[in-house]
Amino acid sequence: MFRALLLERDENKTVSHRFADLDESELPEGEVTVDVEYSTINYKDGLAVAGRPGVVRAWPMVPGIDFAGTVAASDSATYADGDKVVLNGWGVGEGHWGGLATKARVPADYLVPLPSAFSTEQAMAIGTAGYTAMLCVLALEDHGVKPDQGPVVVTGASGGVGSTAVALLAANGFEVVASTGRPAEADYLRELGAADVIDREELSGEGPPLGKGRWAGAIDSVGSTTLATVLSTTLDEGCVAACGLAQGPDLPATVLPFILRGVTLAGVNSVTQPFARRVQAWDRLARDLDPAKLASMTTVEPLEAVPGLADRILDGQIRGRVVIDVRA
Repeated sequence: MFRALLLERDENKTVSHRFADLDESELPEGEVTVDVEYSTINYKDGLAVAGRPGVVRAWPMVPGIDFAGTVAASDSATYADGDKVVLNGWGVGEGHWGGLATKARVPADYLVPLPSAFSTEQAMAIGTAGYTAMLCVLALEDHGVKPDQGPVVVTGASGGVGSTAVALLAANGFEVVASTGRPAEADYLRELGAADVIDREELSGEGPPLGKGRWAGAIDSVGSTTLATVLSTTLDEGCVAACGLAQGPDLPATVLPFILRGVTLAGVNSVTQPFARRVQAWDRLARDLDPAKLASMTTVEPLEAVPGLADRILDGQIRGRVVIDVRA
C-alpha cells in the first residue's frame, strides 16, 4: 500500500480530492518504481488540485509534476534498486500519476540520476521551478548574453522560478534586477543576489511598442503585457527567456523590438527536454546554486497541506519554494 493525494472527477466534471491508501498494483505502467521521498508544489499543481481545467488529462489522477526518491524496482538497465533519481515534467501529474504520493512508477526515460551534491529534499527545493530557471539561464548563455553587457531583469522574482533565477544569475556574475509585486520581499531578493528590486508595476502595464533599452537579457515567468514591456525595453541583440504565464498567455507586442534591435525571444519548455539537456541543467545547478541560498528560499510541508497550498500558490502568496514531504 502507498499513500497518495488522489484527484477525481464526477459526471458533472466537478473535481474533488482525497487522501487515499492505494495498492501498488494500481500504479500506471513504467519500467521504474520509485519510493518517493519528496515532491513539491508548482503553479501547475495548484491548478490541478484546485480543479481548474486544462491541466489534468486522465482521471483519477495523482498530481505532482516533480518528485525525488529512491528506485525500489527497475526493469531498466539504466537504473538499479537503490539509485537516487529525480523527475521533472513529462506529463507526470497531468496524464500519468505524479509525485504527490509515496510511490510512483514511470518510464525510465522520464528520470535523471540525482547529482550527488543534492539530497532528495534539496532536489525538490529546486524542483521544476528551479530546473526551469536553470534552463532559462542556459538559454541566455546559448544566445551569448554576458555579464558585461548590462543588467538582466527577472520578472515574478519572488516566486519559485524567479527566486532561483536571481540566485543563479548572481552566481554567474550578472547584475540582476528583480521585479516583484511584493515589495516586502526586497531584502529576501537582495540576499539571493539581486542588485536592485523594482515594483512589477513598472513592467506590467501597456507601454510603448519600443521603449528605452534597459536589459541585456531577461527571464520572464509572467507573460502578457509584462513580457511585451520587457521585450520593448531589451537592448540591442539581447535575449528574453520566457517560461511562464502568471499574468496571462497573451502577448500584446509588436515586431519592433525584433526587427529594430534584433531582440530574441527564447521560449523555454521544461517538460520534454532531451536527456542530455536535463543532465546538463542538473549538473549546472549542482555547480552554481548555493545550498545556503536554496535553504533560505525553501519551506517544507506535509502531504496533507497540499490543498491549502494550492490555493495560496494560485493567489501568488507563496515565496520561493515549498517542498512536500510525502511521508509526513
